[in-house]
Amino acid sequence: MNAANPSTSALVLFGHGARDPEWAGPMRRIREAALARPGAPRVELAFLEFMAPTLPEAIAALAAEGARRVAVVPIFLAQGGHLKRDLPVLLEEARAAHPGCEITLATAAGEADPVVAAMADYALGCLG
Repeated sequence: MNAANPSTSALVLFGHGARDPEWAGPMRRIREAALARPGAPRVELAFLEFMAPTLPEAIAALAAEGARRVAVVPIFLAQGGHLKRDLPVLLEEARAAHPGCEITLATAAGEADPVVAAMADYALGCLG
């Protein structure tokens, strides 16, 4: 999203959610790291269940604040059932509710080549 206008563009980091609030710690760290970049767009978290805001709530808030382009980035290791079944329905509903907002979907973070490479580097570094 480097060419995107930060004032009208936003990222939503989408996670499963958990009953334990500490579970979202890594997602908050990703958000903080993204926001620390020069020219960063708005970056929000959203969750499928157990935590707030939900994806529809996050997108609605961003659209109400003027976002015209929202990229949803699933912070999942892989494309499992939630991303194959639940997420498309949520996105279809959000697109219908906010027709003036372009809502795109990224690949699950854990399937992106740079993330796979970073995890391999981390795993190899665990040998000491």
